[in-house]
Amino acid sequence: MALSIPVRPMCRLGSALALLLVAAAPLHAAPASAAVLTPPPIERFFINSQMADASLSPDARYLAAISGASGRRDYLIVIDLHKRTAQTVAGYQDADIRRFEWVNNGRLLFDLTDHQLAPGGQVMAAGLYAVDRDGGNLRQLAGRRGEPPMSIGTNITRKILPWHTFMLDQRGAQNSDHVYVESVEFLEDGEVRNVNLLRLDTTTGTYQTVPRPGRVEDWMLDHKGEPRLALSSEKGITTMHYLDPANGQWRVLSSFNSYQGGKDAFAPLGFGSDGTLYATAYGKSDTTALVTIDLATGKPNPEPLVVTPGYDFTGILVRSGEKVLGVQVRTDADSIAWFNPAMAEAQKKLDAALPGTVNLMSFPAQNQSEWALVKSFSDVRPLSYVLYNLRTGALDPVGEAYPGIAPQRMSQQDPVRYKARDGMEIPALLTLPRGGAKNAPLVVLVHGGPHVRGNHWGWKPETQFLASRGYAVLEPDFRGSTGYGDKHFRAGWKQWGLAMQNDLADGARWAVAQGYADPKRICIAGASYGGYAVLMGLVNDPDLYKCGVSWAGVTDINLLYDGHWSFTSDLSAQWKQYGMPDLIGDKVKDAAQLKATSPLAQAARIKAPLLLAYGGVDQRVPMYHGRKFLDAVKPHNKQVEWIEYPDEGHGWRLPQNRVDFWGRVEKFLDKNIGPAAAN
Repeated sequence: MALSIPVRPMCRLGSALALLLVAAAPLHAAPASAAVLTPPPIERFFINSQMADASLSPDARYLAAISGASGRRDYLIVIDLHKRTAQTVAGYQDADIRRFEWVNNGRLLFDLTDHQLAPGGQVMAAGLYAVDRDGGNLRQLAGRRGEPPMSIGTNITRKILPWHTFMLDQRGAQNSDHVYVESVEFLEDGEVRNVNLLRLDTTTGTYQTVPRPGRVEDWMLDHKGEPRLALSSEKGITTMHYLDPANGQWRVLSSFNSYQGGKDAFAPLGFGSDGTLYATAYGKSDTTALVTIDLATGKPNPEPLVVTPGYDFTGILVRSGEKVLGVQVRTDADSIAWFNPAMAEAQKKLDAALPGTVNLMSFPAQNQSEWALVKSFSDVRPLSYVLYNLRTGALDPVGEAYPGIAPQRMSQQDPVRYKARDGMEIPALLTLPRGGAKNAPLVVLVHGGPHVRGNHWGWKPETQFLASRGYAVLEPDFRGSTGYGDKHFRAGWKQWGLAMQNDLADGARWAVAQGYADPKRICIAGASYGGYAVLMGLVNDPDLYKCGVSWAGVTDINLLYDGHWSFTSDLSAQWKQYGMPDLIGDKVKDAAQLKATSPLAQAARIKAPLLLAYGGVDQRVPMYHGRKFLDAVKPHNKQVEWIEYPDEGHGWRLPQNRVDFWGRVEKFLDKNIGPAAAN
């Protein structure tokens, strides 16, 4: 029988965490009296995370983490949990640690980024480095594009791998000096031709290439940290190859449509200790479930392991060593479904000790039953890391992502559902200003994608910033969003500017009918597809929306297809040929519809105040979209504000640009639907 995960309402926030073992100096929260008078400073919401990641060593003796602070670079630190001592093991004056993983108990692998440069500022590839846990034996393993290898204080005589060598997003065996890394081969147009898998010795830099079963775009390691699956996608068909341990040969396991799926389609999650392949797949119901795969036939077994009624199964395997103890799942919020009764009991004790937060446990690579690393968060509390002793119940806070955020000054976020005009149920998140103000000015915040699950319960800087300024925020997962079943997903096919757009307007009217929103003070805002929806909202529903904020917004679907000679799009040719015609619209067969739902073609109809922002090196929605639309709308609308960040891409990478942008948004909203508009 399948384990059914109920949708549970979140309890409210309880006690705060204690002192930090590792954290940058926090920004001190304002006293309660000041909190009533002034909202939190904008910088508190849009700084870079002060603790980007943390992970236990395989034996749980050490904890590694990326630690940052305002005004300095992100370092890699290691804490000895027995001695209670910490040291920086890698850090640079001209780069930030981006990611890391344990190679074994004594060594770590990491790469770099530069948080002080936007994409147009000569951002280099990440490089690849390894270092002992005490900071010794630092070795550069792969180069950084566009510059010679960085000086790391050691003499390297062996050839360094090329810049297009990257870390895997998977945990390896962590019992030797070797790791598996990816080496990407690109075509002349920048698309990926092949992804090779290398077995790399982190102490010597020597490597062996794993034989490919043909063209490969992605790899999956098994429970022992060895290659087991190879995935490719050509002409709209995904093919999975399986390395059979019985004979050491690759064979085709399954193939299916990359964009439309099918009854035998599945998405692999990982392997159990007995070689079982876990995956998500559709069964007889409308939503996906956690299943196992018959490795002889390549088909999902009919009996699901975990179902999440009303939601597609979304999650990851929770392991201790090679053992699968449970699965992390996402319904209205994140939780863990435990297969192990002892762990289910430990979860109850943990949640009692940290009330009001989602508390997600992870475990080291070696089998052991004492320590777990906990990610803890809620709608009003940003992510923090806590060590949890399963034997004693002791809690040791490690650090916080945003230490300057005072939870008592944040706003409650609630999952809601409302009916669209055709009766379809639309999931959404509703965040009201502190105190649950009624009849508030409303921002309908539209996610990008659009074929993704856009909204996740938890602290989100944009949402909480708007709520802190007195705005109610509604974030719909309109039809076409994933995560809510096949019917909800397919209902959004070819519905840009049509039913997808109506879902947003119906959400705003629902918020008015419930008494949450002032019907005379509603603005629509969003990025990418969300930016498109802003523009079409002002076209379709001029009496509903008083203003719009669109950044990195699509202005015409045909521009996504055709582009322009002056830029190179990062949308793949395969997606344009096999995905877009079915999910968005065929440029020939649906030409009339694409014109009718083009903000560019309808620009003369937009009369409301509009804030537009674009990045100068955006390859997803290039500046050309914005400039062409600006030229079309300005002759008919004198209330258009334009923002351009020359070095930014598809979104704002630099904190100062995020602060600048949202500061401008605050003034724009204040003028049009906020306090200034009400006076």
